[in-house]
Amino acid sequence: MAIQRIVLNEVSYFGPSARTVIPTEVARRGFKKALVVTDKDLMKFGIAQKVIDVLAGANIPYEVYDEIKPNPTVTNVQDGVTAFKKSGADFMVAIGGGSSIDTSKAIGIIINNPEFADVVSLEGVADTKKASIPVIAVATTAGTAAEVTINYVITDEANKKKMVCVDPNDIPCLAIIDAELMTSMPKGLTASTGMDALTHAIEGYITKGAWTISDMFELKAIELIAKHLKTAVDEPNNLEARDGMAVAQYVAGMGFSNVGLGVVHGMAHPLGAFYDTPHGVANALLLPYVMEYNMPSAIAKYRDIAVAMGVDVAGLSDEEAAKAAVKAVKDLSVSINIPQKLSAIGVKEEDLQALAVSAFNDVCTPGNPREASVEDILAIYKSAF
Repeated sequence: MAIQRIVLNEVSYFGPSARTVIPTEVARRGFKKALVVTDKDLMKFGIAQKVIDVLAGANIPYEVYDEIKPNPTVTNVQDGVTAFKKSGADFMVAIGGGSSIDTSKAIGIIINNPEFADVVSLEGVADTKKASIPVIAVATTAGTAAEVTINYVITDEANKKKMVCVDPNDIPCLAIIDAELMTSMPKGLTASTGMDALTHAIEGYITKGAWTISDMFELKAIELIAKHLKTAVDEPNNLEARDGMAVAQYVAGMGFSNVGLGVVHGMAHPLGAFYDTPHGVANALLLPYVMEYNMPSAIAKYRDIAVAMGVDVAGLSDEEAAKAAVKAVKDLSVSINIPQKLSAIGVKEEDLQALAVSAFNDVCTPGNPREASVEDILAIYKSAF
């Protein structure tokens, strides 16, 4: 038996208005001043303000750094490090999806491990010695699960590359999963982040590193997403659906963060680096195509995925059940208006070879249940084109 490891964040609060517990936790931990890390849109639409109001109402001093891009960059991180030092803060409140939380993780690691100030040396499994500055991660999307994972992704603009960083020292000390902060998410973002969560759950279930505890998380996440995602897209103010998706993406993160992913993420990362494609859209589009490729290597688990997606598999062979699983995923994707072809999102055919090379070298690709060469990946890109 191999030794297995599970790393999770210390404390999480769930449910509408969970953000109101932040002052209690700040006082309990003896924190003095916050740097709020978020983006311009969340400020503009008043979502970040709902959290800032909680800090202000409890007389917790704070400053705001709101320069985060949808695919955060090395420059974003370095500017954030400067902002943190200048602010005199001793903790961060990251408000947003993966972008804000990932940037905060990188900032927090560099503050306490200044030898990684170039940011690019954090790629892969960096040998950091000290835990990050404390981060309170407040999720505003139901997709990335960045608040519970040991991963973060930063774009290296100079080399047109998404760097996947894996570090147990980066995990937020506190996660707030408050569905009230998600009701104003646009339909397209709800759809793409929800499919990102489904990709995490399916890849985490079939990845080479999967085992009993991660399987438990991922199957439940698939079931919750199949139940709640379309409603969350169609009825933005449905708090039950929003909360269901918020919990589902968190549960998926508990699994994949500890066991790895696969070729869907390996192929999605270059799309983000080359074209700034939103990560959720890239994953959602590629997922059914990669599932078809992986079918021979995970056929028994595909039956479980079909059941979790709500498919009646009684009387179906394993192969028929596996095909039904892929169809259920594709049908859900189509029903919430996810683009189905790479050509529809601005991908250029002449870039497919370079994308395939980049995907082959991605840190997520080795976790795939079926070995994939550059040629195999190129073929999947072409089928999705």
